[in-house]
Amino acid sequence: MKTRPPPGRSVSSGLTEPVVPASITLNSMTPFIGHVADPDDIEQHAREANVGVSIAIDRGGTFCDVIAKVPDREPIVFKLLSEDPANYADAPTEAIRRVLETTEGRSIPVGEKLDGSGIGKSGYSDNDKHMTDHFKASCRIGTTVGTNALLEHKGEKFAFVATKGFKDVCVIGDQTRPKLFALDVKKADALHQSVIEVDERITVEDYDLNPTPMDKQAALDDPDLVRTRSGEIIRVLKSIDAKQVRDQLLELKSQGYTSLAIALLHSYLYPDHEKAVETIAREVGFQYVTISSEASPVIKYLRRSISVCSEAYLYPVIRRYVENFESGFRVLPQRVEFMCSDGGLKQAQKFRGNEALLSGPAGGVVGIAQSCYDRNEGTPLIGFDMGGTSTDVCRYDGKYDHLTESRIAERTIAVPMLNIQTVAAGGGSVLFARNGLLVVGPESAGAFPGPASYRKGGPLTVTDANLFLGRLDLSSFPAIFGKNADEPLDTEIVKKKFQEMTDDFNAQTSQSLSPEELAAGFLNVANETMSRPIRNTTEARGYAPEGHNLVSFGGAGGQHACSIADKLGIKRILIHKWSSLLSAYGISQAQLQYEAAEPHSGDLTDLEILAVESKLEILKQKVRRELIDQGASDKSIQYDESLSLRYFGTDTNLVISKPLDGDYAAAFISEHLREFAFNLERKIVIDSLQIRGIGSAGALIQEAPPTEALQRAQAEGKKAVATERQKVYVDGAWCDVDMIRLAKAEKGTIVDGPALILDATQTIFVEPRFRGYILPDHVVIDMFDPLAQLKETVEEKFSPIQLSIFAHRFMSIAEQMGNTLQRTAISTSIRERLDFSCAIFSPDGQLVANAPHIPIHLGSMQMAIQSQHRHWLGKLRSGDVVMTNHPEWGGTHLPDITVITPVFVNDQIAFYTASRGHHTDIGKH
Repeated sequence: MKTRPPPGRSVSSGLTEPVVPASITLNSMTPFIGHVADPDDIEQHAREANVGVSIAIDRGGTFCDVIAKVPDREPIVFKLLSEDPANYADAPTEAIRRVLETTEGRSIPVGEKLDGSGIGKSGYSDNDKHMTDHFKASCRIGTTVGTNALLEHKGEKFAFVATKGFKDVCVIGDQTRPKLFALDVKKADALHQSVIEVDERITVEDYDLNPTPMDKQAALDDPDLVRTRSGEIIRVLKSIDAKQVRDQLLELKSQGYTSLAIALLHSYLYPDHEKAVETIAREVGFQYVTISSEASPVIKYLRRSISVCSEAYLYPVIRRYVENFESGFRVLPQRVEFMCSDGGLKQAQKFRGNEALLSGPAGGVVGIAQSCYDRNEGTPLIGFDMGGTSTDVCRYDGKYDHLTESRIAERTIAVPMLNIQTVAAGGGSVLFARNGLLVVGPESAGAFPGPASYRKGGPLTVTDANLFLGRLDLSSFPAIFGKNADEPLDTEIVKKKFQEMTDDFNAQTSQSLSPEELAAGFLNVANETMSRPIRNTTEARGYAPEGHNLVSFGGAGGQHACSIADKLGIKRILIHKWSSLLSAYGISQAQLQYEAAEPHSGDLTDLEILAVESKLEILKQKVRRELIDQGASDKSIQYDESLSLRYFGTDTNLVISKPLDGDYAAAFISEHLREFAFNLERKIVIDSLQIRGIGSAGALIQEAPPTEALQRAQAEGKKAVATERQKVYVDGAWCDVDMIRLAKAEKGTIVDGPALILDATQTIFVEPRFRGYILPDHVVIDMFDPLAQLKETVEEKFSPIQLSIFAHRFMSIAEQMGNTLQRTAISTSIRERLDFSCAIFSPDGQLVANAPHIPIHLGSMQMAIQSQHRHWLGKLRSGDVVMTNHPEWGGTHLPDITVITPVFVNDQIAFYTASRGHHTDIGKH
């Protein structure tokens, strides 16, 4: 392992110290003019110039975004390519070099080892109102290194250690098929290259559904029984054979393995066997050893195994990346921290593999929270981050929304992460006309060949549609396109391709659309696609989208924000001045975080809560020690205690933070009712308890939300002055619209749509019925006629564009039906094997839309609905529900029960919803 340069101390690099040219003048220092400066003096002055510098870096897939804060100066903000091997080896290191060049006022050659001693060293007084009370500055990084390693299969070679009989658990997986209708099924490969089985076994003697509950006190007289930390009792059926394990590990070591993932049955309750194997592995000489009881201490062996394998696969990659980054310094910054998937920071030496998976996107969630949330007003936010290939969506209501597991690269990783929904739709999404419908993505043009306008033979994309309709300013793009990267965007090829596609589409559908109508239709479909994850984040969880503000960020978000807000009934859009690099801004504002969790088994009663509180106090001290060790001040740490609760016999856990009145049961019942629209008459069970600590790590105090500045602008009513105009296709016609450049616009002025607002990194399209306000730190866009969308008449003639949009909307409803059914299911077949299907049917029972569920169900469900429709014709009333499994009436096999619900409008059936699933979901057990 490489030696880590200590912060604040020089480490010999073996290079000659640089000499500053005679004519250079150093910022904030005494100029050295007319002679060659002494290298020691140069170094001293450079350190003084860098005191108080704080750098936040988001290394994304395409660009590396940088925000540097310097005392008594404007922030330094810029972008550079994440990969540019011809000019630099590592983007974050290059970003820091450029910042230091600016602060030191001298040229620093690329590749020279940097002196970061001033970075992270306080340059502020203790009474400075703009800073927190501890570690006023640092170097913070969000990175896609872990995500890329997982997606591109470039992780560490490692071996998996499993309980005997379970060596193929990760290979078998959970039987899910991401592309259910694909004939060529390709499962995700297991991450490990080799596996050994440990001949050990424990079993849980006491469990929820045991028909003959055991006497726990009497059972402990048996020497083979152990009461675990959760309170459950396990039996050690077979202990490990240390010699046998050592021999197996030595054989692996001889094959060149240095990384090991260990997952044994029930280790979340009884980790002793895993720890014993870990001890032997370290004695044998394995460099990286990860055990599931620490990496993912949760029930469910498969997910725990996949999670520990992911950690063993990624952790060595992360360690090498951190070491390579640090090797670029002669003197390290005072603090180097990395952004974690849960929205918190970790010191570089404690940063692990799974924590890196959502490192960059997590910064965006923190960014919207810190820049746009008004705690006095309390309106929740929806974050909308539209990039080139995908769009990320998140929600913030004053607290960060964490998930206990997330699906990444076709693998379910059971570690705490922020709830970020992603859809494969972005500026580079390819446009298709298929079977008379308009389709956007999921294929992307990528960086190469890129959109058609990039002059590299690419297909039509969402970006091309915006360009074709005038929603982008051609002059704002540099001449970096084409074969020699020296030409502007090509508008002619875009016009030609849209004309060709329109001619083909009209010929197939007997329509007479213009190229502009087709392009506008594609944008409409794209906006509907990007609205789906927002509905899944809000409506599917019992929140009304119209009760939120939409925060748009990412390079392409401003072009679509108004349309998406319109579709969802959202009346206000917030765009921060650094929206195109908001993840980097969020990283600059993040805090140290640490979560400790422990399994628990018991009913939710007042007596049980006393035992829980005792355990939480122990966890609290563990969290406190960890955060203080990472540099947080004791008085800055805040704690969030929570319990993971579920109804007895079910498998859907809700994490409930400690209520103000301490009534967990009432809070759980209310949350369950909001999210699933029903409650069960069952007792509530505690599965685990956790405590999250948040400690100050030097973020600036949250900046003021735009509320006051907006009120002033509304009161003054001053219109922004446009010096340019551009033709834009709006509502079926070309019209001249104002173009406002933010750099020149007066703050506190109003922009009525349609209009374009431009800055150096993005274009904001203000649509008709929207009004924009240009404020000092934000652009706020309000829908000033929210009822207009309800006044519009819907064409009753056939429209392939409307059909494409409603196909997306109906499928979204069917998907939400499936998500709710899976999460509330008691049946293992539905919950784990996904043996269910959901769909929407017309008033006479014909299939309208379905989610991608089970083909055998979907193929015959229409007959089941039509048969029941004919049988009950004129007899069904609102609130009726029909259940059937009749083999002659569209049933598949007897265990599959179809539940049919007619939906009435004005006493007439408007449509049917139906779901079909395994019959063990019926009844008490």
